[in-house]
Amino acid sequence: MTPGPSDGTVVSGVELPLVLAGPILRRLTAERLTLWLALSASVRVRLELTCGEASPRILALEPGSAGCRLVTAGARLYYLLIDLRLAEPLPIDRWIGYEIALQPLAGADEPWQDWSDWAPDLCYPGRCSPGFVLPARVAALLHGSCRKPHYQGGDGLVQADRLLARCVAAGHEACESGAADAPPAWPSALVLSGDQVYADDVAGPMLRAIHRLIERLGLPNESLPGAGETELIDSEALYHHPAGYYRRETLLPRHKRNYPLIEVLFGGVEKPVFTTDSAHNHLITLAEVLAMYLLVWSPAPWKLTGLDPPPGLDAAERALYDAERTTIEAFVAELPAVRRLFAHLPVAMIFDDHDITDDWNLSREWEEIAYGHPFSNRVIGNALLAYLLNQAWGNRPEAFDHEMLGLLQRSLAAPGTGPHEDCIDRLLRFDQWHYTWPTKPPLVVIDSRTHRWRSESAARKPSGLMDWEALTDLQQTLRDLPAVLLVSPAPIFGVKLIENIQRLFTWFGQPLLVDAENWMAHPGAAHAMLNIFRHPKTPQHFVVLSGDVHYSFVYDVELRGRIRGPDIWQICSSGVRNEFPPRLLALLDRANRWLYAPRSPLNWFTRRRRMRIVPRKPEGAADGRRLLNGSGIGLVELDTSGVPWRIRELLADGRIVAFTRREAESSWD
Repeated sequence: MTPGPSDGTVVSGVELPLVLAGPILRRLTAERLTLWLALSASVRVRLELTCGEASPRILALEPGSAGCRLVTAGARLYYLLIDLRLAEPLPIDRWIGYEIALQPLAGADEPWQDWSDWAPDLCYPGRCSPGFVLPARVAALLHGSCRKPHYQGGDGLVQADRLLARCVAAGHEACESGAADAPPAWPSALVLSGDQVYADDVAGPMLRAIHRLIERLGLPNESLPGAGETELIDSEALYHHPAGYYRRETLLPRHKRNYPLIEVLFGGVEKPVFTTDSAHNHLITLAEVLAMYLLVWSPAPWKLTGLDPPPGLDAAERALYDAERTTIEAFVAELPAVRRLFAHLPVAMIFDDHDITDDWNLSREWEEIAYGHPFSNRVIGNALLAYLLNQAWGNRPEAFDHEMLGLLQRSLAAPGTGPHEDCIDRLLRFDQWHYTWPTKPPLVVIDSRTHRWRSESAARKPSGLMDWEALTDLQQTLRDLPAVLLVSPAPIFGVKLIENIQRLFTWFGQPLLVDAENWMAHPGAAHAMLNIFRHPKTPQHFVVLSGDVHYSFVYDVELRGRIRGPDIWQICSSGVRNEFPPRLLALLDRANRWLYAPRSPLNWFTRRRRMRIVPRKPEGAADGRRLLNGSGIGLVELDTSGVPWRIRELLADGRIVAFTRREAESSWD
């Protein structure tokens, strides 16, 4: 195996931790237990479950046995997914402690290591082991999206961890809160609705840590196809390329777009296939994406890296690197809280564009260009393969059969070879990224990225977020449910002014300039989704959880017609560690209130004419603002019917902001 850049800067003398990331709880039910870990060695597993005074259950698992799948990604990187079907159901509404002990398979005399050896800070005060609760119904739920490590606004996941610590201290693992300032019931899940990593926007110090981790873990070299004039033969050449830091956009394939509007506005500046404005350190190789996941989820890999700058930076790049280093160090300091949070709540995940690349599948034109070039096709495929290993596998393990996991293993063993290309081709055609968890109400997570409804009139027009077939399948999933928690990475009901600005730029042929991705941008997808809401056999209570936009808001939506439609709550929490430009958001918020006031005739020019929209106001917001800006995590509390009775945002600065309904500000679109 060929390591990453070996310039003597890797932290030496530090022993590899056995557990690189995890444990992360994934789908949990009374009859099924799913956990994910990243390891530095192949292991056998001993899992112990304890509830109250009952005798503990002890389960011994060997790699490759039923319920214990191990995938090798490098000389010292293994992924372990425990997916156990339990003969005796676990108790409901009770604290269930668990202990994972691991024994490396290198030799029979290797000692067993439990969580106290590799993560002694994994437990909450007052507990003797990590644990979880299986609530009988969803009384509380945490959700958010968009976690960029080098953003300076703090981390919403840390606030979620502090909330759980309060719940444990108050004894609220299985009971509902009483006083207004008391902790909620134990959350049923942590829902991450996109951009868990930013593969297309990486800080220099993060990239430096990635390369060092690649070397320590012995991740294999990857040959690179079709790199053209840059002559990047393989990953080793990339890691040593003069443009490897802060100039990677010069290595990405480019496509000339000599449209008159670009000539006027930007002086003929040519955008790359990868359309992010921050592609200077865009991840390219499979090893880079795998290493980044470890570094954004766990403090353990950071012990193997240092953050001194790479050689070859000019003065401006060095200044940027130093500034980013301070932010990254603050990010790393909070990772123990993130690891502890993930070990105590079932984590549901779905991709959005930055998990792969900005504007992923935005239009038919984008797809034709990106997938038509072997280099960009590989970059997208590598990110998708890493998403499978780190996110999708635990969402719905049964979707990935033995054949697919075998192909995945062969591609990890030899990146850049035929099996790797075959695996990418299969993943690009894969259509089962969506999933449903059997909570009460059910958690239905949609894939709004790979089921696109492509425009037939113009390749440049934005695609619908889901095509007709996928929307029909969604309607069947929702049929006869009284209530549902529907996860849509992009808000189904967004801010009208912003959507109309996107529509205007699309009309001028420039959807990429404003990321024109919203449900109303494509008439077919918008009409089909609204018809799902109006269908008499779909739920009467829809709680729509979204992210993507880098600000938070809540709308109460009522559909009107001859028959009263369902009650809909559009709840957007974004970002976990990201924000919208504050002054611009304040301007857009104010203009939206002026232009789309309840009596404004402009309401009749939207696709949501026959709806009653009640925007909730964030408590303490100045000037009547409806949009909340700031890194944080959303907290939704529901009654026995699945109706939200309290909606709050836990901001990274420690504030807790509730969204209050204001009937006087409701409007008919």
